[in-house]
Amino acid sequence: MVRTRVFRHIFKFHGFLESGKTAMKGILYLFLYHRNMRLIFMLGITAFLAGLKFRLKGIELVALCITITLVFMAEIFNTAIEMLMDMLTPKYRLRIKLVKDIAAGIVVLATLNSLWVGYILFARKLFR
Repeated sequence: MVRTRVFRHIFKFHGFLESGKTAMKGILYLFLYHRNMRLIFMLGITAFLAGLKFRLKGIELVALCITITLVFMAEIFNTAIEMLMDMLTPKYRLRIKLVKDIAAGIVVLATLNSLWVGYILFARKLFR
């Protein structure tokens, strides 16, 4: 009896499911209210479908999916930082502007990375 309670306590799925629902609500919010997230999603889907059409190898598709996910994560991080900074103060503050600019820089780096990966994966197939 005691072992069963300990097992249930360690592997409690109710909390896991609730965490998943909360995370999905956050992602849904981004899709509904942030144009950049919708744009990144559409470009990511387009890149993935292009990868299938051009018959990229399995490892190339994995690299493409990781790159797409990296851009998603950068945009989510940027949006979260911007919202947090806006909650701190409505006034203009140079340091808050710098934090927001740095967070936006993460998106730029992820985007540049995705362009290079896309070039490496698709250039030889497009220019044959």
